[in-house]
Amino acid sequence: MVAQTNNDKPNFVIIFTDDQGYGDLGCYGHPTIKTPNIDKMAVEGQKWTSFYVAANVCTPSRAGLLTGRLPVRSGMCSDTRRVLFPDSDGGLPASEKTIAKVLKETGYSTAAIGKWHLGHLPQYLPTSHGFDSYYGIPYSNDMDRVNSIEPRQALMNAKIEYFQVPLMRNTEVIEKPADQNTITKRYTQEAIKFISEHKKKPFFLYLAHSLPHVPLFASQDFRGKSERGLYGDVIEEIDWSVGQILNTLKKEGLDKNTYVIFTSDNGPWVIFDEHGGSAGALFGAKGTSYEGGVRVPAIFWSPGKIKPAVISKMGSTLDLLPTISKIAGAKLSNDRIYDGYDLSSVLNGENTSPRNEMFYYHGTRIFAARKGDFKLYYYRNNPLGYPEKVEKLETYQLFNLQHDPSERFNIIDKHPQVVKEIDEIVRKHSATVEWVESKLEKRIVNK
Repeated sequence: MVAQTNNDKPNFVIIFTDDQGYGDLGCYGHPTIKTPNIDKMAVEGQKWTSFYVAANVCTPSRAGLLTGRLPVRSGMCSDTRRVLFPDSDGGLPASEKTIAKVLKETGYSTAAIGKWHLGHLPQYLPTSHGFDSYYGIPYSNDMDRVNSIEPRQALMNAKIEYFQVPLMRNTEVIEKPADQNTITKRYTQEAIKFISEHKKKPFFLYLAHSLPHVPLFASQDFRGKSERGLYGDVIEEIDWSVGQILNTLKKEGLDKNTYVIFTSDNGPWVIFDEHGGSAGALFGAKGTSYEGGVRVPAIFWSPGKIKPAVISKMGSTLDLLPTISKIAGAKLSNDRIYDGYDLSSVLNGENTSPRNEMFYYHGTRIFAARKGDFKLYYYRNNPLGYPEKVEKLETYQLFNLQHDPSERFNIIDKHPQVVKEIDEIVRKHSATVEWVESKLEKRIVNK
């Protein structure tokens, strides 16, 4: 074993779950789901309690994480087709610079494993966006559904044959339908293999789990083991996966020189009853820009490099690209606007975050905005997420999220100056956004 030294460029691992709610981990308050490995990460690293995604559904959220830019800047959002589908003809533009592209320029090996959902055609796959390799399902695990099965029946009583999703290696389909019962285990095996094979030079691993997005699948080793039922089985298998990755880093002598980040792409898909997760004390769910739809668990772990703490300051998946770039000594392009901030000072123990605002987009519209402790709503919709009829509020709503994270007490009448300040940052932000044609609406034309 040849361990990297502290003088080497650090490695980065992002573990990204799908539709996992804010309240679905032991360290975030779930009473029955057991997540000892993730809980240990939280104790040894930093647990962020006010961490946001770039959007409240899959495709735009992932685009924001990888590019550090709100999806409205890249055309990776839409007010009609909210995500990409198997018949979509679009994807993440080649002009966008992902974390993988930025790190490759400084000598990193890169791999994407798991759900991609930024375009399944060759020109949009991870191998066209800075990743040396790809292994995974290119979109959501409920797509390519057999039309003869009633949708809710298929999703709630999942069988592999109901969903014809492909498993890909690089640009080739190697299994169809993918055996989703073993998908978490196989993603984990691929991750361990990549780490072990690239231990002598810096690497970036983006592990985006396909679960706990409905339909739910778990391997035989975990099925029926959780007190929380099948959903708990799925989360506990993901926790096992996290443990396997951390153990591999330790075994290979890489743990002291690797940053591991665990987070989720949006809130829980609660319309599927016990098959969906929980936003804990937060209001709302996937598909909404209420706190339950966009505030997610986030843990940063790197023994000896990150100062352990619970961080209640604001952060976002948009901040991962500039933070990782700063730590890696990589330069960002100055030809574009970034919406992320470098959080490395907070990771190093400083008590202030450079992020003091957040813009919550629903498609191309700013649904709400936050400055400091206060969040102002311009729109409303169904807090369950679906159907998503978005309506302009006749009277805006204001909440103090530090005092009232459940968004129960509208205090707009008490803080007219705060409303003016938030309106002003929204105005200034909107002036920086140029219209870009949506990449989500174009469909493949069968010839």
